[in-house]
Amino acid sequence: MPFYVKQGSVPRKRHITFKKDNGELYREELFSTHGFANIYSNKYHHNMPTKALAVSPYSLSHGEDWQDPLVQNYKLDTKKADCGGNFFNSRNKIFFNNDVAMYTAKVSEDTDEFYRNAYADEVVFIHEGQGALYSEYGALAVKKWDYLVIPRGTTYQLKFDDYSNARLFVIESSSMIEVPKHFRNEYGQMLESAPYCERDIRTPELQDAIVEQGEFPLVCKFGDKYQLTSLEWHPFDLVGWDGCVYPWAFNIQEYAPKVGQIHLPPSDHLVFTAHNFVICNFVPRPYDFHPESIPAPYYHSNIDSDEVLYYVDGDFMSRTGIEAGYMTLHQKGVPHGPQPGRTEASIGKTETYEYAVMVDTFAPLKLTEHVKHCMSNDYNRSWIES
Repeated sequence: MPFYVKQGSVPRKRHITFKKDNGELYREELFSTHGFANIYSNKYHHNMPTKALAVSPYSLSHGEDWQDPLVQNYKLDTKKADCGGNFFNSRNKIFFNNDVAMYTAKVSEDTDEFYRNAYADEVVFIHEGQGALYSEYGALAVKKWDYLVIPRGTTYQLKFDDYSNARLFVIESSSMIEVPKHFRNEYGQMLESAPYCERDIRTPELQDAIVEQGEFPLVCKFGDKYQLTSLEWHPFDLVGWDGCVYPWAFNIQEYAPKVGQIHLPPSDHLVFTAHNFVICNFVPRPYDFHPESIPAPYYHSNIDSDEVLYYVDGDFMSRTGIEAGYMTLHQKGVPHGPQPGRTEASIGKTETYEYAVMVDTFAPLKLTEHVKHCMSNDYNRSWIES
């Protein structure tokens, strides 16, 4: 993140003695990225964060690979894959490659287990529900349509006030999730022209340290492999922390979209970047103001990227038959665009009400069996005029 945060008690300099009232040392943990060469935080624990009583295998599957799917356009109702469970074991993997994986989840129950994704940053979009993200850094209130950006290695729990309707769209990144560089000046501050700024970003509030000895279950994800670590001390035992690595929240409704005289490409709706993929979002906005503009998107072929849309809410101008929780995949080399009649219907319209999250990848995506079971078999024929 482009700004520094300090919470709780920290020593006046890094890597010096920092003692409790009884003379014992607090335990400093450097939480670093890119081999000490990029952003980092320093955390100060009551106890050594390395104390583990046991490590054991942990079995969890999010969906089998679809071995031989056709390269075509797909539409699917992700709710058909709902299996329920807690905030991490309810996730159904839908699309993936070496750079990114996308999951949907219907969260139906709480858990006392802690969770850590050791190899991937996560963007957790709260489609439905509200509650709190708890981590070493403190508590972060979360609400409907929040993006939660959670750096890899973060130990956390995600809890909801009501488990009758909690739904997630999760993007897992093998590279760091970043605010786009062209949104920031050379000092890291968000530019005046950026579609959101530091005031829109919410950071955790450090709570009183939990200094408890016992057996605390931590589920760790290493790629597609899981392990269960039993910690001797509660992991949320920080007396203070400072730095630029921490989980944070940004609500899609805070995004200020660009508007043009003629139709702007999806890249102008960018929100986050990573290696080999980007995340964009579509939000309510005035339509183009050229007197002869066509607000609906032009037909296009993404010859070097796969395009995924997760539909959140509203009326989607280019297509009928779309509901909240649906996803579409338009693969590279296969043209796509508005349904017949939707281009003409958009002419003269002055605004749109739609919310959607888009992921564009620059390497082909693989599909899981969830796609086969959730897809609309006639989607490819939806451009045929009757």
